[in-house]
Amino acid sequence: MQIWLNDVKGDVAIINGLNHYIGMKTIHKDDFAEFVYLPIVMLTFMSLGILVLLLKRKAFYYIWSVTFIIIALYSFYDFYKWEYAYGHDLNPNAPIQVPGMSYQPPLFGYKKLLNFEVLSQPDVGGWFFIATGLLIASISIYEWKKTIK
Repeated sequence: MQIWLNDVKGDVAIINGLNHYIGMKTIHKDDFAEFVYLPIVMLTFMSLGILVLLLKRKAFYYIWSVTFIIIALYSFYDFYKWEYAYGHDLNPNAPIQVPGMSYQPPLFGYKKLLNFEVLSQPDVGGWFFIATGLLIASISIYEWKKTIK
């Protein structure tokens, strides 16, 4: 399964079918408010980046950088909350029940859930998002240190 900025793609129907047996909710694009507001947030952020470039003020760049970090941290937190609910709020009438077992997928990395192996990792867009964050943070730190000297 791939999670895009505004959609879920891949073998979602197969995943929904398998997850039914352990009582997990089905995954539907319409269940994610993020798919509505996240493209708007990203377009706004990119537009503000162009504005910061045109205004050529370090203070605006720092504010823009902190905004990126806040958006990134909130996005990870929001996704973690979704994964937690998805893996813990199980249907009590599910065909397969393992007492005390939760099925929360990892935010990053590998996890074995019963006889299923789950790997969560960024795809190309996610790696660009991470690289952008590292680049913005590096430039901010460099410029801040240069200002102190």
